[in-house]
Amino acid sequence: MGWFHNDQHYNMDSTTKPSDPFDKPQDSSSDNDPLSKLQQPSSSQYSGGFGRIFKQTMLGKPRNLKDPNVFHAISLIAFLAWVGLGADGLSSSAYGPDESFRALGTNTYLAVALMVATAFTVFIISYSYSKLIEHFPSGGGGYVVASSLIGPKFGVISGSALLVDYVLTITVSIAAGADQIFSVLPHEWTVWKVPIETVTIIILLLMNLRGVKESVTILTPIFLIFLLTHGILLFGGIFSHVPVMGEVTKEVSTGFSTGLSTLGVMGMFMIFIRAYSMGAGTYTGIEAVSNGLQIMREPKVHTARKTMLYMSISLAVTAGGIMLCYLLFKVVPVQGKTMNAVLLEAFAGNWMIGGFAVGKFFVWFTLAAEAALLFVAAQAGFIDGPRVMANMAGDSWLPHRFTSLSDRLTMQNGVIIMAAAAIAILFITGGNITTLVLMYSINVFATFSLTQIGMVRFWYKGRHEHRDWSRKILIHIIGLILCLSILIINVFEKFLVGGWITVVVTLALILMCYWIRNHYDEVKSKVKQLDDMLGNIPIPDAETIPVLKNNAPTAVMLVGGYGGLGLHTLLSIQRLFPNNFKNVIFVSVGVIDSVKLKGAAEVEHIKSDTEHALSQYVDMAHKLGFASEYRFGLGIEVVDEVHNICVGIARDYPRSIYFASKLIFERERWYQRFLHNETANQIQRRLQFDGLNSMILPVRIFDVGTT
Repeated sequence: MGWFHNDQHYNMDSTTKPSDPFDKPQDSSSDNDPLSKLQQPSSSQYSGGFGRIFKQTMLGKPRNLKDPNVFHAISLIAFLAWVGLGADGLSSSAYGPDESFRALGTNTYLAVALMVATAFTVFIISYSYSKLIEHFPSGGGGYVVASSLIGPKFGVISGSALLVDYVLTITVSIAAGADQIFSVLPHEWTVWKVPIETVTIIILLLMNLRGVKESVTILTPIFLIFLLTHGILLFGGIFSHVPVMGEVTKEVSTGFSTGLSTLGVMGMFMIFIRAYSMGAGTYTGIEAVSNGLQIMREPKVHTARKTMLYMSISLAVTAGGIMLCYLLFKVVPVQGKTMNAVLLEAFAGNWMIGGFAVGKFFVWFTLAAEAALLFVAAQAGFIDGPRVMANMAGDSWLPHRFTSLSDRLTMQNGVIIMAAAAIAILFITGGNITTLVLMYSINVFATFSLTQIGMVRFWYKGRHEHRDWSRKILIHIIGLILCLSILIINVFEKFLVGGWITVVVTLALILMCYWIRNHYDEVKSKVKQLDDMLGNIPIPDAETIPVLKNNAPTAVMLVGGYGGLGLHTLLSIQRLFPNNFKNVIFVSVGVIDSVKLKGAAEVEHIKSDTEHALSQYVDMAHKLGFASEYRFGLGIEVVDEVHNICVGIARDYPRSIYFASKLIFERERWYQRFLHNETANQIQRRLQFDGLNSMILPVRIFDVGTT
């Protein structure tokens, strides 16, 4: 709700009661008085300079939350959402079918069954997630579903798996894209592969700090070029084999017969199921749409379902078509090249027009488009990873600062963390795509499985309320069987060859989340004790309400929601300065963070809650005999806006002193500064630099984190 002491930070537009709550305070100081100019609070050092100009040039100007069109401006229509989120799924056709087909070895006749199974799995998971979107229209994907339908303990497992997954989404996409490019470059150039991948991640980082819509719009042409080039490959490759399709069918039939006689049904099934599970990377982008619902254009559910439809059709056709083309062109692995590069050379490598090797150009151009789309696919990690972090931070599994937004309305902290983690994994693995895909698919299907379990549980528990529950639960049961099967086989097959890294990292993240949650719960219980002690103080109403006097000594209190912390500060001021202050002004900032950034209605709700809390503080001040009013703002970053509000108060009440409260722990530890923002200290520095007297009053917290 409002600004919470030193535990969060936001940036708002200042307001003054009783004037229009979005009017900035006007400068009433004299322009002719040199002394007043020296004492005049100034924020010029914070509002300009090369640093801010450079930041706005790179990231763009701050967005205005008061603009009713801002939510429309940052949301995505279904097509752009397909580009930004669906690219992750579609681009997996560059490495998913590759891994699957390689696992078949000489049993390539099984590619037909593999193609059907791949398309079927895509549609089952996509359809089940479309149903999930209907029940969770606010988004959140696997983390929210597991938390709501199974329990918070399962939610943190799903969320942690998702976070590792989205970091790997960035790394895998960039590494796989670089592999496509280096497939047609001299081998000695590979020394530049990891540095180029690192630079690419940094470029995507900057683009996402500017805003989701801006980054997606820039990358849309790449998406369209991929569709065009791969459409030519698939349709051209399949139709060019129509005259020999009977011969191909006969070869496949003979292969099945030979396999049955030499391997038996179980032997063929084991080869098939292993190849099927090795292609698990094909399905990795499906989760992204349900996680990114907040960035969809209204009506969000309709937009998300349409996006899911686009993604499922394009992925099933592309992945299945590529696998069929592998079979038709009898593609075999070549050292140093991707299977798609070998396929393209077989399809178009010998095209000549007027002596010009147009075929080689098409091969290079298509691989470049594939690589570029893989770079676009990294967007899913930058879009959805920070959103999962924000949802988990909102539930206190991660530091609260991860819910904060930048002035471009992006989850800046999360975006930076995702980029840094992706670069670290890139250097640890050397950008080896086989190792990365091994790590990647395990977490994806852990989340898929928990999501399907949650939906199965939901429909079974609601079987008495929904007559058609048996029909609706069926899709999730099928999805659960598929996802659990792939997960178990992946863990079994890949654990000793890299899968253990994912398991260890995810478990470490889960343990860290529990440690963070335990710390916040301890602090919350201590603060609640203060609420219980001070929240219901029996103070009689004042007979008369004192009138504010501009020249009287004034205490300016920075508060959050109405409760024990704010009352503790008010009573401490009265105790420390008995009979000194005549006026008390309460200042608060309504928090717009990534969890609450859903639309204009939510902003109005936050504004109403903030005003209500401030009104309660004013009533309490009147009961204690103070003249009182409040001023507040709405936005995303608290320090700048509180500073602006206080500057306005200093002009109206020149004899004012500013008070904030700060949690003080019995035993100070390094992590407490990261888990609890130093907002009060930052505000104090700003106010003192402007010559405004300010104090931070301690709120002691005993024995937190000492065990």
